[in-house]
This record gives sequence, structure tokens and C-alpha cells, in this order.
Amino acid sequence: MQQAIVQGLEWYGAVAGAVAALIVSLDLGRRWTGIGFVIFVSSSLTLIGWGFLKPDAQGIGTQNIVLLIINLIGVYRYIIRKKDPA
Repeated sequence: MQQAIVQGLEWYGAVAGAVAALIVSLDLGRRWTGIGFVIFVSSSLTLIGWGFLKPDAQGIGTQNIVLLIINLIGVYRYIIRKKDPA
């Protein structure tokens, strides 16, 4: 059971990261880019959990701690902060 959960975390994190990257790369506007960053946050949180639950994946867990911070900045910039007047 625990192995299935760990494997589910791995696959969710991978798929969510790919979907988020696609959304951000399409440059569909501020709202969609923000949604992409929210998905990136969920991917990072999942891969942090997976990385520290699996004995040989601490590198991915550590990398995603850094990516979580970067993604939270993206959420702030595209969802929380008002667009600067140009």
C-alpha cells in the first residue's frame, strides 16, 4: 500500500510538472500563467514528499524545495500581485 502511494506521488509530480510547463510556455496571459505556477507548486510539494519518502531520491526532494520557492514567487507575481501599470 505504501509503495503504491509513493509511486502515485512520483507520477503525479511528474505529470503535473509537465502540464504546468506547457501552460506557462503557451503564454496564454497572466491568469493562465498563474494557474501554471499553482500547478507547479502542487508538483513541487508532491515531489518533495516523494523525494524524502524514497530512500534514493533525496536529490529530487531537495531540488524541489528550491523549485517550490521559485514557483511561489510565480504565484505571487501572476495571481496575488496586481499588474504594474505600464
